[in-house]
Amino acid sequence: ALITKEVYSSLFVGVLIGGAFWAGFKPEATILHVFQDGVVGVLTDSYNMGILIFLVILGVMVCMMNKAGGSAAFGRWAKEHIKTRAGAQLATITLGVLIFIDDYFNCLTVGSVMRPVTDRHKVSRAKLSYIIDATAAPVCIIAPISSWAAAVTSSVPEDSGINGFAVFLQTIPYNLYAILTLVMVLLVTVLRVDFGPMKKHEMNAIAGDLFTTPGRPYEGNEEEVINEKAHVLDLILPVAVLIASCIVAMVYTGGFFEGASFVDAFAASDASVGLVLGGAVTLVFTFIYYMMRDVLSFEEFAKCIPEGFQSMIAPILILTMAWTLSGMTNLLGAKYFVADLVANSASAMQGFLPMIIFLVAAFLAFATGTSWGTFSILIPIVIGVFPEGQMMVISIASCLAGAVCGDHCSPISDTTIMASAGGHCEHVNHVVTQLPYVLVVGSVCMVGYLLIGIFKAVGLDAIVWLTLPICIVLLCVVLFVIRTKNGGKEEI
Repeated sequence: ALITKEVYSSLFVGVLIGGAFWAGFKPEATILHVFQDGVVGVLTDSYNMGILIFLVILGVMVCMMNKAGGSAAFGRWAKEHIKTRAGAQLATITLGVLIFIDDYFNCLTVGSVMRPVTDRHKVSRAKLSYIIDATAAPVCIIAPISSWAAAVTSSVPEDSGINGFAVFLQTIPYNLYAILTLVMVLLVTVLRVDFGPMKKHEMNAIAGDLFTTPGRPYEGNEEEVINEKAHVLDLILPVAVLIASCIVAMVYTGGFFEGASFVDAFAASDASVGLVLGGAVTLVFTFIYYMMRDVLSFEEFAKCIPEGFQSMIAPILILTMAWTLSGMTNLLGAKYFVADLVANSASAMQGFLPMIIFLVAAFLAFATGTSWGTFSILIPIVIGVFPEGQMMVISIASCLAGAVCGDHCSPISDTTIMASAGGHCEHVNHVVTQLPYVLVVGSVCMVGYLLIGIFKAVGLDAIVWLTLPICIVLLCVVLFVIRTKNGGKEEI
């Protein structure tokens, strides 16, 4: 992946090699195993198929919102109510946090909605893309009602006897990278401090150049569907209905309407079925609502279906390959190998495992460009090392944090590519300007996971929760130092 900058063929090579090992390098058995047991197997799994259907529904929804003019209407409304550069960035952050159902949905929606607003207030395209990226995966990976929660839950082996969703909820306070990234983007906006290549992009944007570099593929090609009948509710209402219907559908699958408590229903819910049900209800509602408002014709709705599907082909391909690769790794017994390796090592090494897992996950996600593939591979291994207890939760959290961190660094990440497209920023510019921010947060996370390991090693389990506040303070100190070296405020 690092050599070719192409994730699909790289993942497939990994699948092929795994199949060859499993089949003893017999060509016919390898091919049969890769396609029949591997690719076809994961695509015929009902849970996996539910996730893919939900992605397609999201693609259709975004296409409908754009064609109905809802995105443009919201942009016009925001222009009248947002008066400052910081306000435009905070509004973008807020919208990114609110759209927590899926990172693809986030990237595809936030950019089209907020781009006219940030342009008016002279926020660089690189900064807009960073905000989109920073409020996509980091928000989804700590949101219980999201396709990411469903993917993490599905990564927990069924034969482990562990409730995957309950474990996901417990990882949220220990997912340092996700939380610190949100703190970072807020502090950078409120303190008005930028550094690295981003500082140059922001200064040029204030002077009137939103792109900075000669490569500006989207300049002069700002397509916006203007519909005089469109209203800001044409965007807000479908998003609100999507969130509400997914919540109801998920607790429904967990037995909430059969007497289970809300928390128990969430823990026992089938996220795949819940998201599909919620998405389908929202799709029907949005279609009827737009038809009644006369902002979308039936012909335009019909065109949105293949266009929405096409926009989700990339994540569908990546997920299929990642799920297959994860299956190959499990069949080859990687988790048993790592478990034996750790068990035979000195017990002191376990104190460093959260940090080591974070670094391994970050490297894998950077090399493959996919968070989902990374934690699909590593979570079963982590559970093999720590079958239960707080250390299992912390190690899974460090795995999820590392996966998102590596994904943010990677130029071949699908989320990074879509954030560039959403912000209409040249992809290389987005990667280069975002990298220093990711490295700062990632370094603080390494310190945090090292502290957790030390606390656990010396028996101070009761104060492990202090790690997050310590990391937040450390991040604030680092940003204040950078702000001082940069000479203070960049704007009035």
